[in-house]
Amino acid sequence: MTRRKLTQRIAMHLLLVPFLIFALFPFYHMALTSLKQNKELYDRNAVPLLITKGPTLEHYTKLLWDTAFLTWTKNSLLVTVLSTFVSLVIGTIAAYALSRLKFFAVGTLGTGIFVTYLVPTSLLFLPLAQVVNWLGLGDSKWALVVTYPTFLVPFCTWLLMGYFRTVPKEVEECAMVDGATRIQALWRIVLPIAVPGLVCAALFAFTLSWNEFIYALTFTSSSDQITASVGVTSELIRGDIYYWGSLMAGAVLASVPIVVLYVFFLDYYVSGLTAGAIK
Repeated sequence: MTRRKLTQRIAMHLLLVPFLIFALFPFYHMALTSLKQNKELYDRNAVPLLITKGPTLEHYTKLLWDTAFLTWTKNSLLVTVLSTFVSLVIGTIAAYALSRLKFFAVGTLGTGIFVTYLVPTSLLFLPLAQVVNWLGLGDSKWALVVTYPTFLVPFCTWLLMGYFRTVPKEVEECAMVDGATRIQALWRIVLPIAVPGLVCAALFAFTLSWNEFIYALTFTSSSDQITASVGVTSELIRGDIYYWGSLMAGAVLASVPIVVLYVFFLDYYVSGLTAGAIK
């Protein structure tokens, strides 16, 4: 590598430093706050971006032993995994039909699904509350398993439509010529090729459902039914009293599953997202 190319590469990486700082600063401040002692945390003269009086794990201890955080996390994992699985299955079938089959108003239907995803949850939780009560799922985490696909399915469908269009039709046509049905071609030919797109959709769906707050706050209230996003805020904010250390500790621990998933499936995520976007 010549010196000029090396200099250009170093310059390009240096240009990314401000964006990297901007992206990582909230996580740094969150982790820092969770490790500060209360006497430093509420001291107006303390340095806000450094720990000067020694780190402590008391906020994590309070969160894990004085609250039902582990139960909330278990509820979040159950709701998120089931919602993601159901949404991915339905979204895959819908996306394949909209990208491969030719029928009346197929383009309009695809646009309608995308517009449905854009409807804010603040407008939908009231009619969905009636559906939840009609099903007898009030104050139950199963209400979230039923309602989360209402915004996850349109998103998965829209994302996978773009990816399925990148898969050559000739591949599955050859399989159907050899005697495979369309469902067999989808299962044995298209889905193995579309793994990056499926992983990308699953990661997005997992993240959206894991971070969801309005539905979880509306449809659950008991401490053994609420999710982590609701439990941390409702139990650690009491009137005008904010337990900032434990709040940030909860945020740090709640971000771990998302970080782990993106670290292990980053390559699939990038390839799936770019393939659908380019198409």
